[in-house]
Amino acid sequence: MSEARGIPQRRTFARIGTFVVERRGLVRDYFSAISGAGGRLVFSLAYFIALANTLSIAEFGMFATASAAGVMLSRILAFGFISALYRTATIRPNLIGTFTAGFLLLGVVSLPFLAAASYAVYLIFFASTVPLPVFAAIVFAEALLWRPVEVALIVNNGLGKFGRAALLAILATALRAVGAGLFMFSAQHSVAVWSWYYIGANAASLLLAFGWFYPRQRLRLRTELYLRRLADSLYVAGAEVLFYLQMEFDKLLVLAIGGPHLAGIYAIIMRLVDLTAIPIRAFSMMLVQRMMRAPELLSRLAVKTGIEGGVFAVSTLALMTLGVVLHFFPNALGKNVSEAAPLVALAICVPGLRNLVEYQAELLFARGQTLVRALNLGLLAGLKALLLTYVLTTISDTSTLVLSLNIVFLLLYLASMLLTYSALRRPAKAI
Repeated sequence: MSEARGIPQRRTFARIGTFVVERRGLVRDYFSAISGAGGRLVFSLAYFIALANTLSIAEFGMFATASAAGVMLSRILAFGFISALYRTATIRPNLIGTFTAGFLLLGVVSLPFLAAASYAVYLIFFASTVPLPVFAAIVFAEALLWRPVEVALIVNNGLGKFGRAALLAILATALRAVGAGLFMFSAQHSVAVWSWYYIGANAASLLLAFGWFYPRQRLRLRTELYLRRLADSLYVAGAEVLFYLQMEFDKLLVLAIGGPHLAGIYAIIMRLVDLTAIPIRAFSMMLVQRMMRAPELLSRLAVKTGIEGGVFAVSTLALMTLGVVLHFFPNALGKNVSEAAPLVALAICVPGLRNLVEYQAELLFARGQTLVRALNLGLLAGLKALLLTYVLTTISDTSTLVLSLNIVFLLLYLASMLLTYSALRRPAKAI
């Protein structure tokens, strides 16, 4: 009888032990991922300080805006087939070599489309402010050098090799910081000269990523597999372009309407806002992987609100801390940054709201709702364009303009929340 009573007790302890072991693995993976985010944050800050205080504010604005455009345009590479590569690494890792071959093939095919789109963006936003060779060099660095580095990061994360991905993220960002440091000691400090240093730093990162960190598998072309996933990849590519358009469109508008100097001040503020997103993305990446395997993970309202509250609180606290530091030590990040220092705290809600819009877009990707995600991001991009055009054309005072961004991003978040959670009520798409 006592033995019979002991069996349920042992089973209970076994279940508890299994629960602890599973959560311990999850915590270990998260800290591996967040260590990469932390290291990347340190080197990103060093890179930002070196570059923002070496270029003039106007030229920093030109570079930051061209770089933002390059990031957006880089999503055209391989027509979004990176998403299929990521899903393969997460669910069917034995096919990585096959899907890598597909990525390379589609990458070559996409080059004319990438070049045409880049030239169109240049004519619309940059023709009067940035020389074409400088713009082309920056887009080349972002789309053809840095984007493949992100592929290596994505594949390692998909495989669950968070430690390797973290190390690659740290080293690649450190190489950019080294490039900015070398640029500081160069004889000329123009954006044209910096574009060559930028190409060199990103090329070194690319060699590192594929020489040491990419999984070794034989490349095999299987076009029937690629054609089956091409429609989904195109939805992802469109969604990614629209996502970065709505994320970075403010920089393009500020440059086009306000000129290079205002674009530089705005870029400094938004770069500091961007830094708050680095730790959040590590969490989002792991959540996306869990949702690929368990699409109903966020079915409970308490879980949804808890996660969103945490994202907003961490993001806001990060910018608040930075704002306090810059209030008492305005030169802490350099002389050029000090001009924007009094404005940083005015954008107090922007990081949290911006990070939440990014997080919500990732939820739809995790559930395979790529077409809905693309449509939602298109609507958000249009709304952001309207709101920012109104703000930039009606408000001339820089402090008031920055303060009004809180309202702009609040409206964008509310629109994103409505679109995202109404879409999440539909069944997840099988992957």
